[in-house]
Amino acid sequence: MRIGIATKNRNSYSSAQLREALKKRNISCSCFSFPQLMAHVGYGPSLRTRQYSIKEQIDALIIRPIGRGSLEELVFRMDILYRLQRSGLYVINPPEAIEHCVDKYDILAILEENGVPVPRTAVTENVEEAMTAFKELGSDVVVKPIFGSRGIGATRVNDKEIAYTAFRSIRFYHGVIYLQEFVPHGFSDIRAFVVDGRVVAAMKRVGCNWKTNYSQGARPEKIDLDHELEKLAVKSARSIDCKIAGVDILESPNGPVVVEVNSQPGWKGLQSVTKHNIADEIVCFVLSEIEA
Repeated sequence: MRIGIATKNRNSYSSAQLREALKKRNISCSCFSFPQLMAHVGYGPSLRTRQYSIKEQIDALIIRPIGRGSLEELVFRMDILYRLQRSGLYVINPPEAIEHCVDKYDILAILEENGVPVPRTAVTENVEEAMTAFKELGSDVVVKPIFGSRGIGATRVNDKEIAYTAFRSIRFYHGVIYLQEFVPHGFSDIRAFVVDGRVVAAMKRVGCNWKTNYSQGARPEKIDLDHELEKLAVKSARSIDCKIAGVDILESPNGPVVVEVNSQPGWKGLQSVTKHNIADEIVCFVLSEIEA
């Protein structure tokens, strides 16, 4: 048996942890990045690296993560995942779940449709409409890139003139204006790590300001989720059939709201505050799926 890991850096924390979990089980592992792949149509193999024919020599593929790129690069990477899935290879997470999660508007819309509480959010290509929404959302919003992660590019705006300038700048570069009500949450949020419909670990991320991303310096703290928060995290992941998910929850004055579902979550910070070996949990799940 051989498990593939699509990763831009085989030595990154999460990829290294997965390799170690596979090694403990005497399972071979192949790491490669998307730029190393060669796709064929009309002659085979349909997808390969220099060393391996993916479909013929790999039993499952774990995505860690899909990475940044141009629109063409990202579309092509998703095309590859869909083709592998159609061919019968087990891909985790499913490409459809990845697509939903990378689009902040799409994932929040689906969560709302499934009864998951989310922050009030407005999305538009029109500056004047964005200004109207700015007022409707209390003139205190977080402006985010519709595609993005780790809090990069997210900016809190509570001044009308600054909002107008920011919205015009976004539109000048043909961006979509995504603004979300600022949810008072102190300097912390919750990350719940879901594997196959259950929360295997969770942490509170405590920052120095309203941004609470671990990659931006937030401190992880151990937390035991109550039953309702666990149900909320699981429901969020299941709404898009996301088998491995990092669900981010804000504890607002009006109750918890889900702000993001990450289909390619890292777990370096989380692993430091839990006794559960997260890589082991993922590998056990993948093996159970391909051996079923």
